[in-house]
Amino acid sequence: MIGIVDYGMGNLFSVSKALERIGVPYIISESPEELNETKGLILPGVGSFKDAMALLKEKKLDEFLYAYVDSGRPLLGICLGMQLLFQESEENGRTQGLGLLRGRVVRIPADSGDKVKVPHMGWNQLAFHQQSPVLHRVEEGFVYFVHSYYVEGIDREALLASTVYSVEIPAVVGKNNVFGMQFHPEKSSRVGMQLLTNFAKAMEQSGAIL
Repeated sequence: MIGIVDYGMGNLFSVSKALERIGVPYIISESPEELNETKGLILPGVGSFKDAMALLKEKKLDEFLYAYVDSGRPLLGICLGMQLLFQESEENGRTQGLGLLRGRVVRIPADSGDKVKVPHMGWNQLAFHQQSPVLHRVEEGFVYFVHSYYVEGIDREALLASTVYSVEIPAVVGKNNVFGMQFHPEKSSRVGMQLLTNFAKAMEQSGAIL
């Protein structure tokens, strides 16, 4: 069973409906005790990095996420949820993130013409950089992005796939049992469903310490 972390800023409906479509059981909860009964977690997110971190800390979910990752079970951050996995963000002033992955969240640079507008909203193609269980049987298709910030300074070995929108944008990241997707897999048609299916399979195959 997958746990969807409800800390007050996630797109819970679309993520849960996507899991239903691929036949993966889930719970939505803000309770560490309930979430700790799952084999994998999804950390969704829509909105401000600073507000999201404040809510995670207020609910003591940040401490829970550290312990959960230490248990060996997989964690997947989606959109803002992926950004929260990194060390810090410049959005609305410098804010520390969870620090599970190395990198800094900065604003996408816009140009003076019409080619690059911020926020970035739309379909972009993935380019793969290395193999990973979450990318199994995924073609270099298009996925749906909605964001104004991206991660820079990421460890190259953690960069699984990227896209280009003014700059190279890490689109799929992963290190050990921590994964992130900057786009919305739940809104990304066949490619997104395969990615979520792969995460669910990785969850079942993880050698977690329960």
